[in-house]
Amino acid sequence: MPLSADAPAWARELALAYESGAQGQFILYGNVQDRFVLGGRLVGLYRYLEQALLGRFQVVLSYDLGNGLRVERGGELLAKWRRDEGLRELPNAPLRAVQWVSHYLRYVGNLQALGEGKPVHLACILRGADQILPGGPGAWHQDQGALTALVRDWAGASPYADLPFASFMVADNLADLYPQVAYNPRAARIRVPLPDGNTLDAALSALQQGYPAALPAGTDLPALAGMLAGVTLTAVEALARRRAYEGQALTPADLVKTKKALVEREASGLVEFIESRRSLADYHGQPLLIEALRQDMALWRAGDLRALPKGYLICGPVGTGKTYLVECLAGEAGVPVVKLKNFRDRWVGSSEGNLEQIFRLVRALGRCILFVDEADQTLGQRQSGSADSGLSGRLYAMIAEEMGDADSRGRVIWVLASSRPDLIEVDLKRPGRIDVKVPVLPTVTAGESADLLRALMGRYGLALDETQWRSVEPRLPTLLTPGAAEAIAVKVYRRGRLAGKGAAEALDELLADYQPPVPADVLEAQMRVAVREASDLAFVPPPLRHLAAGRAPG
Repeated sequence: MPLSADAPAWARELALAYESGAQGQFILYGNVQDRFVLGGRLVGLYRYLEQALLGRFQVVLSYDLGNGLRVERGGELLAKWRRDEGLRELPNAPLRAVQWVSHYLRYVGNLQALGEGKPVHLACILRGADQILPGGPGAWHQDQGALTALVRDWAGASPYADLPFASFMVADNLADLYPQVAYNPRAARIRVPLPDGNTLDAALSALQQGYPAALPAGTDLPALAGMLAGVTLTAVEALARRRAYEGQALTPADLVKTKKALVEREASGLVEFIESRRSLADYHGQPLLIEALRQDMALWRAGDLRALPKGYLICGPVGTGKTYLVECLAGEAGVPVVKLKNFRDRWVGSSEGNLEQIFRLVRALGRCILFVDEADQTLGQRQSGSADSGLSGRLYAMIAEEMGDADSRGRVIWVLASSRPDLIEVDLKRPGRIDVKVPVLPTVTAGESADLLRALMGRYGLALDETQWRSVEPRLPTLLTPGAAEAIAVKVYRRGRLAGKGAAEALDELLADYQPPVPADVLEAQMRVAVREASDLAFVPPPLRHLAAGRAPG
């Protein structure tokens, strides 16, 4: 399997495993539907396998449910074996096709054992292997059992292991493939990632030759490649074709908006890009917390990755602005923020496959923030019981493994938000996965309430002079959340519109019969949980530190 120096890492890993004799069966999963750079042009995975990796193999066979068994190379050698029957009617059914290949391999093995003829290098590619050998409860049937036995034998049983034979099973998601095949210890699992910067640069160079109107001479291709991280080559090629047809050149400004749309479409609605025009300067309250976060983001921009936390847990009562803080953090960091949407599906194996797809995208984006809102509901639990057939437990294991990846420090920062962090599994909150736990709390003084309300009323064009604020401040409620403060601002604005009253008069009337939106006991319980989760009591305002375990009020 000779490879060029610029071959992708997954292809080099595959070639090494085969040439060394370590493995002869390969399960390719991940970004397998994409295009790949080969000889200055873009080709599909199967063409890449046949030309870049299997160029010296004398016999190459392929099978998929739609086309049946096909001879890609070596028909003349197969014709000698099938002298009477010929190759006109090859089997279409999966079991018959795999038996046909196995029969030929045994024939070649017998010839080799007898010392007749030269060794023949053979390969077989099972396209859409997750459709041929699907996973999940209820997928097994007698033919699948026979298929599984034969395909597993290809990986290490005699005579297959004694031949120069390579077998490939290609699936979008490893979780969709029958487990006894997917996790066969004798098979090598090769994850095909989304293209990195170097691959995108090479692809843009190839596209520049075919679509000069979209990529004219002098275009800074490495800069464009950096901006396209997380986008498939298929999407990049389609974009270049459209721009060439329109006679428009691709520009960095063009790609900012386009990349967001491309990535969200590639992720099939599983993620959402959060675009933030804010920074931590827009966040009001808890100055020590904001300063600590600002220092972390400065270290990230400076590239001092060892000093960065792996993740943050942002917790606090409902309405305290946890999502808003994430938006401010994103703007401060200046990196993409990917919000995890609902990836759970009713179909067996789909949820795990969706999660694999999300992780592929996140790994390809380079530096980014992965935001999980309502984390206590989203992340699953170690013990999920029988109600969901163990789905939550499997998802939990996948997420825990990804969060704990030591190589991701400084590349992906996980940000979890929850008003019930006590319901998040302890293992997911431990250092090495979540290093900093941030409590986001209501105001503790009337002055803080006034500052918060002034900022939110300003968004509605409502202004009070200093005398009016000094008059109203003593009657402002404490333990005011941004959500409650915005509700007050909306009511003041509404009274002004309907009754023609000034902001000061409307606010004064509203405070006379103000009722907190969250009962005091519920608010205190949520604050207590958030304070006890805090990784540093310096993040907690002194009047609320008595809520920490083992502390007395005051």
